[in-house]
Amino acid sequence: MLNSLIDIVQASCYIKNTVATPEGEQLQKYERYGRSFMQKRVFQLLVDNTSGVLSRISGLFSRRGYNIESITAGVTADPRFTRITIVTSGDEDILEQIEKQVGKLVDVRDIKELDPEDSVYRELVLVKVKVDPKKRLETRQGVEFLANNFRAKIIDVGAENLIVEFTGNHSKVNALIQRFTEEYEVLELARTGITGLGRGIENVTYIED
Repeated sequence: MLNSLIDIVQASCYIKNTVATPEGEQLQKYERYGRSFMQKRVFQLLVDNTSGVLSRISGLFSRRGYNIESITAGVTADPRFTRITIVTSGDEDILEQIEKQVGKLVDVRDIKELDPEDSVYRELVLVKVKVDPKKRLETRQGVEFLANNFRAKIIDVGAENLIVEFTGNHSKVNALIQRFTEEYEVLELARTGITGLGRGIENVTYIED
């Protein structure tokens, strides 16, 4: 039943596309329909640590209309290079184009997809929680208890607020944010976006001098 329904939906889209286009283009559009579902991918770039490199990469995304969900960058152990992690989304064709076009940039030494099954992802979040001075002790104990459940920690204590720091994968960061926003008044929130590394040594990039 499900397969029949899918066939009907795909056939109807195919017929719609056949109205005003040549046969060869009809087939191409039909095939693209089957691949058009949105996906999210994490790309890691190794680039020259030069002025404006991040601007040139983000500019390429902007000019071509590619989506950036998050981007993080930092100098590697070798100060000549910067490692950039980009989370982006699109259909299969768009994601292939992103990898090809970014890889062509002069400053980019290497680009690879970080497969979730073969990589470690982490994200950092800071959450500033409001504290009622009349319930200061009660609130702090509650925040500490919730933070401990996530293995987070309080890193700053103010007269009317607490700041909690947490590092974890994307889903756990989202879960922590949801719990704090449900139970407390969150004054401010800052998160870094995903950074990551592939597991093992097989995919380590070595750049010769």
